[in-house]
Amino acid sequence: VQLQASGGGVVQTGASLTLSCKLSGGTLSSFAMGWFRQAPGREREFVAGIGWSGTMTAYADSVKGRFTISRDNAKNMVYLRMDSLRPGDTADYFCAANPHPYGHRNINGFNYWGQGTLVTVSP
Repeated sequence: VQLQASGGGVVQTGASLTLSCKLSGGTLSSFAMGWFRQAPGREREFVAGIGWSGTMTAYADSVKGRFTISRDNAKNMVYLRMDSLRPGDTADYFCAANPHPYGHRNINGFNYWGQGTLVTVSP
């Protein structure tokens, strides 16, 4: 299984950005999916997770109400819509896959990782 994240960039405070993640070498509907982020000098943290069907989601408190995770199993794609971006959201964003299709809340169950895509939010 390989994951390819894209869509990062430099935006201003309050802007919106959508990240995409393409899964290859597997069937997306077999996995719960998640987005994580890592800011410079900080540990990687969970941002959002989504169950195999797309009906179950989970969010970190820091992004709840601003970020939306979604998926398109037919296209093997996962998305992270980010609204009302803040400088504190600046980080490398990673998508990850959990082989347990209902494991979107099990942070330790994500064992397939893509490379990061950098999001920079300027004041």
